[in-house]
Amino acid sequence: MTTSLTPELRDRTFRWIADDPDDDSRVELQNILARAMGGEAGAADELADRMAGPLEFGTAGLRGPVRAGPNGMNVAVVTRTTAGVADWLTAQGHPGGVVVVGRDARHGSEAFAKAAAEVLTAAGFAVKVLPGPLPTPVLAFAVLELGAVAGIQITASHNPPADNGYKLYDATGGQIVPPSDGLIERAIEAAPPAISVPREPGAAVLGDELRDAYLAKVALLPRGPEREVKVAATALHGVGAETLSAAFERAGFTELSLVAEQSTPDPDFPTVAFPNPEEPGATDLLLALASEVDADLAIALDPDADRCALGVRERDGSWRMLRGDETGVLLGWHVLSTVDSSDPLVATTIVSSSMLGEVAKEFGARYAETLTGFKWLVRAGEGLVFAYEEALGLCVNPGFVRDKDGISAAVLAAGLSASLRAAGRGPLDVLDELAVKHGVHVTDQVSLRVTDLSVREKLMAGLRAAPPASLGGTDVTMEDLLPDADVLRLTGEGLRVVIRPSGTEPKLKAYLQVKEPVSGELAEARTAADARLAALRTDVESRLA
Repeated sequence: MTTSLTPELRDRTFRWIADDPDDDSRVELQNILARAMGGEAGAADELADRMAGPLEFGTAGLRGPVRAGPNGMNVAVVTRTTAGVADWLTAQGHPGGVVVVGRDARHGSEAFAKAAAEVLTAAGFAVKVLPGPLPTPVLAFAVLELGAVAGIQITASHNPPADNGYKLYDATGGQIVPPSDGLIERAIEAAPPAISVPREPGAAVLGDELRDAYLAKVALLPRGPEREVKVAATALHGVGAETLSAAFERAGFTELSLVAEQSTPDPDFPTVAFPNPEEPGATDLLLALASEVDADLAIALDPDADRCALGVRERDGSWRMLRGDETGVLLGWHVLSTVDSSDPLVATTIVSSSMLGEVAKEFGARYAETLTGFKWLVRAGEGLVFAYEEALGLCVNPGFVRDKDGISAAVLAAGLSASLRAAGRGPLDVLDELAVKHGVHVTDQVSLRVTDLSVREKLMAGLRAAPPASLGGTDVTMEDLLPDADVLRLTGEGLRVVIRPSGTEPKLKAYLQVKEPVSGELAEARTAADARLAALRTDVESRLA
């Protein structure tokens, strides 16, 4: 794309610069404008992109590159966003209530958290700031623990190093849901220029007592007395290492080995291409450490420690990471087999494996499927004891964190591993037994990354107009989930495909599942399921190409 520097773009940039309260951001944008005015190739394109905002405020809050301009994460954008949040809270009947502000260790996080706290303080709210960079689950816990009307966490979770974000929790302790996002976005649009938004220092900085209260509850999560287990873990350069170590110590697990190169927060994430445990290569150092220390379990947190991935030793001695669905079903089974609730509810999303529903039937428990996102999962219903999503999100403690919580999931997983070890078993033994009982469920994902978001819309429209009659050699019927969600679900005998645009990335995603009953040898059923999944993947990839 080649953009010329129009008078309108130039003047709009001048206005933003004049209204930006941050010196560094003003200089950054001034330099790009000067290059564009000088005719430097690509400078006008970059300026147009930065000025194309504002960043959309959705149910996941904000997320984008750290850079000057309305289409980036910077002090001006955070200031106006928080002004909108303050107005929304007041309109919802919460003037002057407690608001908790936390952050991770990414580029800009400290400055953004400071700006949010000062805007809320000036607006009359009782602001409490977490003491330094801490995992997102600690912020979610703080909202409930302190009876806050809202919580704000500055984080981009497992996004690339260039990004940062703004995540908002409401008084329920969960992430916001519609129509709150739309109301907040309109309030942001109505906010004055950032330089005119009042800011006032003086927010109360919390001590260690809040994190201590969280750790005290996490320490109660293991379901049995066994504590003898060797665990290797990584924080992927995020903020989880210290809290994970403290949680293990409180819970009585003493053999924890951390990947040293990835244990100190580093916003550049130097040892991984993408700081996401799902990405190829992200857990290489972890699995090498697990092999070196002869671990029983490997654990990878994402950078803000709200997600948790588990690694296990195969029977040939090699190590691999479990898929999110494997981890979710394993921990869901563990919770249901030990829960003290008389009418428990477990939940997952429409794109996750359906095996959790089969496990719930086995225990006489209620089961729910929701739209994607923990904002929906934690609202699945009364009596919720466990929820998970296939993207490594696990809620094993809905009583005190109404969101995914990688620290708590890690502690629960360590307890399960210790119990299994004492019985001469391992996680793969449980997964095999569940497959024999409920059929082999194999899942996969096809992601189409786009540079033009209109491509996603055209593909979804094309599928709606002419849905496939078969996929992977199996006849299918299509269900359109509009208007509740922009989601298509195709089902056939032992097969399911769910297609939706990603809410946080420029991708169209297809979630695949094949179910194969076990009538003979488990290995034979797995081979048949894998073959069907491969054929299904090939077919879906060709249709989305």
